[in-house]
Amino acid sequence: MATFLVTGGAGFIGSHLVEALLQRGEQVRVLDHQIDRDRLVPPVTGGALELVAGDIRDEAAVRRATHGVDFVLHQAAIPSVTASVADPISTDATNVRGTLNVLLAARDAGVRRVVFASTCAIYGDRPELPLVETLPPSPLSPYAVSKLAAEQYCAVFSRLYGLATVSLRYFNVFGPRQSADSDYAAVVPRFVARALRSEPPTIFGDGRQTRDFIYVADVVRAVLLACKADCPSGAVINVGSGQQSTLLDLVAALGDVVGRPITPQFAEPRPGDIRDSCADIGRAAQWLGFRPDISLREGLRRTLEYARAAQP
Repeated sequence: MATFLVTGGAGFIGSHLVEALLQRGEQVRVLDHQIDRDRLVPPVTGGALELVAGDIRDEAAVRRATHGVDFVLHQAAIPSVTASVADPISTDATNVRGTLNVLLAARDAGVRRVVFASTCAIYGDRPELPLVETLPPSPLSPYAVSKLAAEQYCAVFSRLYGLATVSLRYFNVFGPRQSADSDYAAVVPRFVARALRSEPPTIFGDGRQTRDFIYVADVVRAVLLACKADCPSGAVINVGSGQQSTLLDLVAALGDVVGRPITPQFAEPRPGDIRDSCADIGRAAQWLGFRPDISLREGLRRTLEYARAAQP
């Protein structure tokens, strides 16, 4: 049995990781600035769960949480392009300095591997699709810059200090427990919430922009595979579906799941948003043994089912 620290474990992807680890019977410690056991994860038998309230910007808190840990799954971040455009300083403080705190603590605690949650936003708006990890970065937002800097810190800590790290570039992750309550919410939870209220979703742009949507359970599987995968330390690996879908495709698939046509409304594109995205997942297959299992339609069905059950 190993001990895992999940930073940001009360968040969307982090809470799914915690649930999966507990189901495997692992020891799990969560570091998050807003701990709520009831919101964190459904009741799970198997492993042991320890909750630590703290912020990754607090070096002392990170060191306390990392003591005695085998693996660090570093999910904590300000994960919004729009929020980073509005407040780049806070994004840098959390995503860059916070990651540096995590890496320093992991190095000094003798952690076996740090798996870092990075992003496809690092690629920017490139014409070459699918996006392969060897492409030069071209970030379009402070968020993307912060994640690129954090990736570089991971690679440097691997080379300089021998700390094993893997950076996973998530594409458009969606699924249950993803918040739709913020102006910065991702597209799927916003669309699902509006569908449940029989309201039209808003598309920023013409709807023909493309994304690579991947269901959260597939992402969790990739993260857990990355903990012990035989891959180069400091590696960067795409985690996506390898499928390109327009936002109009997303609306149509959601309409199929809901059982009625959905007509979106349109607004001006948002600054920092990319036009097209699709992952090359060859590295994930080679180094992690990972292939996604859950289609966009099936993922939407599960997400909608959860959202309906969670309605008051």
